[in-house]
Amino acid sequence: MIQSIRAGLLYFVMVFSLGFLLGTVRVLVLIPRLGELVSTCIELPIILSAAWLASDWLITRLQVSSQWWTRLSMGLIAFGLLMAAELALSVWLVGNTVQEHFAAYGTLPHAIGLAGQAVFALIPLIQRGEHNHGTAMDDSV
Repeated sequence: MIQSIRAGLLYFVMVFSLGFLLGTVRVLVLIPRLGELVSTCIELPIILSAAWLASDWLITRLQVSSQWWTRLSMGLIAFGLLMAAELALSVWLVGNTVQEHFAAYGTLPHAIGLAGQAVFALIPLIQRGEHNHGTAMDDSV
């Protein structure tokens, strides 16, 4: 479990750091020119590609077990940290209330972003078959 926690934390830090930078560009440059929906659709494949590479690198570097629960735990830990960080930024940096933050997920751009974050959480699990570190892959458990 320690392996999942460490990998999940690092996965979050790597992807969130890039996401913060891309989000700043999206808000300050793209949204005023293209609107929120188009800007989100431009950013999403970039951040998911980076997440794929970060997950791949971490799985290899940290020799994360290929067992499905280890990979899923890695992604869910990163997802939980991401959701907490986004809520904190929304409240403290943007000035939204908690209710406003969650209500925003009812808009199409934010719903698309949330779907992308769910994919981010699943990437380590999806990559499970690509690496065989730690214990052998066992789908029966």
